[in-house]
Formats: sequence, C-alpha cells, structure tokens
Amino acid sequence: MIKSTKLNLLGVILFFISCAPMPPAKVNTTLPALTKSRFISLSQAEEMTKTGKCKYLVKNRNYAAPMALSAKGDLKQCAKGIDEWVKLDGGNAYVLKNYKWVSVDGYGSAQLHLEFDTMLCE
Repeated sequence: MIKSTKLNLLGVILFFISCAPMPPAKVNTTLPALTKSRFISLSQAEEMTKTGKCKYLVKNRNYAAPMALSAKGDLKQCAKGIDEWVKLDGGNAYVLKNYKWVSVDGYGSAQLHLEFDTMLCE
C-alpha cells in the first residue's frame, strides 16, 4: 500500500513537472524546430523588410493553442497553429513577438497563447 502511494505521488510530481512552462531560451529554440514555416527574429524581420526581402502580411495575430499534457506538447500545438495561419495568409514565415502560459483553472492547468506576425519572404 505504501509503495503504491509513493508511486502515485511520484507520478503526480512528474506530471506537474512536465506541465511547467519552459524558459524563453528553450521556447525560442524548440518552437522554430517544430514549425514548417520559416522562423524570423524581430531584428531579422526589420532588416529584411527594409531590404525588400520580406513583407508583412498580418501583424499582431493572436493564437491560443489547444492544451497538451506537456510544455513541449503545447509548443507542438502552437507550431501547427502558426503553420496554418502562415499558409492561410499566403506567407512562408513568421515572427514570434510574445508568448505566455495563461492559467485556465485552479489546478495549475495552463494554455499557451502566442502573438506573432506572418510574412512572405524570398
């Protein structure tokens, strides 16, 4: 009985650790690897629009991803959403402007919200 309780407690702890939000550096390396669309940093976007290599299609698009069981799962859901919006806007790239995990209940569940721009680049 005690062994079973310890295993259940361990499972709950691991579950909550896997649902914890990622630090910014991890998000900025993981999300671009999950999208089919081209990731462009804000500074790159400014330079590429000045030189005519890219143009903005839609600015300040907001997307709330379906919730997954882990932070990486949330990012996978976001990647799908980004790719869908980029395609619908007729583009091939995006600029991640902001993201945040928003608490949705009193149990620690959080939903990932993104703000991004879609672009068309050479």
